[in-house]
Amino acid sequence: MSADIDKTDGPEETPPPPAGPEAIRAIPVRHYGRYVAAVLAIGILGAIVYAFAQGKINWGAIPDYFFDDRILKGVGQTLLLTVISMVIGVAGGILLAVMRLSRNPVTSSIAWFYIWFFRGTPVLVQLFVWFNLGLVFEYINLGPIYKDYWSSFMTPFLTALLGLGLNEAAYMAEICRAGLLSVDEGQTEASHALGMSHSKTLRRIVIPQAMRVIVPPTGNEVINMLKTTSLVSAVQFYELFRYAQDIGQNSGAPVEMYFLAAAWYLVMTSVLSVGQYYLERYYARGSSRTLPPTPWQKVKKNLLSLNSRKGATA
Repeated sequence: MSADIDKTDGPEETPPPPAGPEAIRAIPVRHYGRYVAAVLAIGILGAIVYAFAQGKINWGAIPDYFFDDRILKGVGQTLLLTVISMVIGVAGGILLAVMRLSRNPVTSSIAWFYIWFFRGTPVLVQLFVWFNLGLVFEYINLGPIYKDYWSSFMTPFLTALLGLGLNEAAYMAEICRAGLLSVDEGQTEASHALGMSHSKTLRRIVIPQAMRVIVPPTGNEVINMLKTTSLVSAVQFYELFRYAQDIGQNSGAPVEMYFLAAAWYLVMTSVLSVGQYYLERYYARGSSRTLPPTPWQKVKKNLLSLNSRKGATA
């Protein structure tokens, strides 16, 4: 009995400390499909490069004519046509968007019909219609302002401007309308409560906020317009593609000149893409807490991290 009492009254033994958690052995998942896709992509790319390398293409003709005077003139004409057509498209798009959102059924219906017609017909068809209207109208008579033969009035340059600019206005109208609708109605109601007119509300309140929605697709439209200008060669307007065609026919290297024109289009669209990036970054200041880094900032950050690693190893 005394032995049992000694066992119960004695000091309790402390339990051993719990063992730490076992290290998890992570086994990375093998994505064999990625390796197979990469091998197939490299194989297809190699086959394409080999096919062009074996083809009868005079690659030396491309650098010979790359800075030819006619090619440079065509580049200038392409850029000029792009800028003026986009100015017409943006101005017309804003006007059509405001008309489409108007409570006036007449102006709203006119804007809807314009957008329906110009978005529903191909640009090339519209260019041919403008170019051949001289078969229907012999004269253009604007009263005391202007009167002349239609063939003299409708030059290839004017045909290109009307065909591209008016078509672009229909697409820009929908882009601008989406941007205007993205602004909360409370902004308009508050500005009207402060005594601002409808036009002043659009200029000061609605349009600046809508630019964040309007700018990205507008940049895409500019790039698309630059490429669409190649269609105006069908209405006898000389731009980059038309000059490249003529040089190719005269020099006996038509395919090479097509590659040359494609290279120039790639250069111009790349420059426009960089400008679009900075423009989108500018208008993102009010909606994003941190702006996306610029290409130069990315390079600078990588260089600093590389220098810090070198210093740590040293």
